[in-house]
Amino acid sequence: MDPLDALTEIAYLLERERASRYKSKAFRTAGAAIASIDPGILNDPVRLKAVPGIGDSTFKVIQQALAGEVPDYLARLRADNGPKPSELRAKLRGDLHAHSEWSDGTTPIDLMVAAALRLGHEYLALTDHSPRLTIARGLSAERLEEQLGVVETFRDDGFTLLTGIEVDIHEDGSLDQTDEMLGKLDVVVASVHSKLKSDPKEMTKRMLGAIRNPHTDVLGHVTGRLVEGSRGTRPGSTFDPAAVFDACAEHRVAVEINSRPERQDPPDELIAMALDAGCLFAIDSDAHAPGQLSLLDYGAERAERMGVPADRIVTTWPLAELREWTSR
Repeated sequence: MDPLDALTEIAYLLERERASRYKSKAFRTAGAAIASIDPGILNDPVRLKAVPGIGDSTFKVIQQALAGEVPDYLARLRADNGPKPSELRAKLRGDLHAHSEWSDGTTPIDLMVAAALRLGHEYLALTDHSPRLTIARGLSAERLEEQLGVVETFRDDGFTLLTGIEVDIHEDGSLDQTDEMLGKLDVVVASVHSKLKSDPKEMTKRMLGAIRNPHTDVLGHVTGRLVEGSRGTRPGSTFDPAAVFDACAEHRVAVEINSRPERQDPPDELIAMALDAGCLFAIDSDAHAPGQLSLLDYGAERAERMGVPADRIVTTWPLAELREWTSR
């Protein structure tokens, strides 16, 4: 097995299972260290072990790969691969919610694009955070403008990297970026990230303000809850779901089915209410690392189990139809 392929796949699978970012980074660093290394060094265990970025675990993976074996570390990760892809998963053409190292993602844009191509995506929206979320290095209007130029370099035949943002919803329902910048973007995901314990009436008013904003395309992780994982658990916000979903249906704002297992957001009962209200949906990964783009498996499984029709899921639509919807 090619050692670089082994190291890259291990990093990808560690990201998918949301392991410590330091673990996946160690394997990506080792991969970068051997990507253009002299074959003489690669095949000399003593000299290889002295190469910066090669640790005990990555050294063992390289040695086993060079010996023609599937490394033990990789075999263990492959054995636990999450849910089997559903019929609905095969219909997904892209993803409208992903982050890079420009905000709180772990890798450069090019690695996110490479992972999207590996999954067969036709499009991916780069939606780094907005300025208010300082803990996530949210993008000012100036930094976002700079990012738009970078995104243009990744547009090629058969795949499109869409410009976008995950914009914070302020307490008054306004969006955390200038109207001018929001108007330049392909995709706007609006999410609540603060004061989740607010009074239900205030939270409803806050969400309705964002939904009615003509720039909003997707209502992100609707309740903000956490149900498992290293960050612990927290209850979701409470609001008037009938009012929120009726507004989403009226303004054709897609309700996000967030694919991260620690979120499982919206809860099943809210997906059912959004279905009854006539809402559109977006199955998104909310990926912060390349391997997490494959978390769409989880979101698709939930949507299929809940009976969400494929034609009401915007991420099953071809790019031309998606663009027509976002330009509404």
